[in-house]
Amino acid sequence: CSMNNALALILAAGIGRRAGLPHPKCLLECGGHTLLERHLRLLRASGVTEAVFGLGHRAEEIRAAASRCNPGMTLRFVENPRYRAGSVVTLWSLRPSLREGRPVLVMDADVLYDQRMLERLMDSRHENVFLLDREFEDGDEPVRLCVRAGRLVEFRKRAQGHFDYCGESVGFFRFGPEMAGRLADRVEHYVETKRDEAPHEEAIRDLLLAWPEAFGWEEVTGLPWIEIDFPADVARARSVVLPRLLPLP
Repeated sequence: CSMNNALALILAAGIGRRAGLPHPKCLLECGGHTLLERHLRLLRASGVTEAVFGLGHRAEEIRAAASRCNPGMTLRFVENPRYRAGSVVTLWSLRPSLREGRPVLVMDADVLYDQRMLERLMDSRHENVFLLDREFEDGDEPVRLCVRAGRLVEFRKRAQGHFDYCGESVGFFRFGPEMAGRLADRVEHYVETKRDEAPHEEAIRDLLLAWPEAFGWEEVTGLPWIEIDFPADVARARSVVLPRLLPLP
């Protein structure tokens, strides 16, 4: 399916308490631009013209910032009043967008990343795509993507079983219209069965395990990126990752 009408869903509802910032994580400035502005400019440069934000914590600040730095996109905002629950509830609040019958990008808002990563996601020959980075620090934070015999077989922080290798998931995904609809059904099931504390990755994992042949991945090993979780990540974003990024379009 054509990527020309792809819709970006940006998850920006969380409190981000561990990062110790005085503002939402997506409003962190790196090199004179917030993560939020970088998202929108990179999406626009990749041909995405519409984005929907899943908001919660300090929603009005994020809404105002997105509207100020809008590079000519159609922006929509959906507020999740239960943003203190798991991120699956934020994705659940965006389920009408998942059912629009178009390709969908699902993206965490708190990532500083290189333009080439988004290009690989958009240009992939696979309809449903993960991004995989083989160079990652072991620990409790990375969500692992595991490959066996050329196929993705696991997607979780604590992966078990036999794999040829694992990489870290960047937190960006692309789904074709059919799989996006299935994801909407799945997050609905999580909320209906009171599994509100789950991260949204668990619902995506369910789809991968049910339809493994429908998913592929693109390697982004060697490209600069970082997710902002802790104060040390803020320092690393500015000193290590930012200098390695392609210039912002």
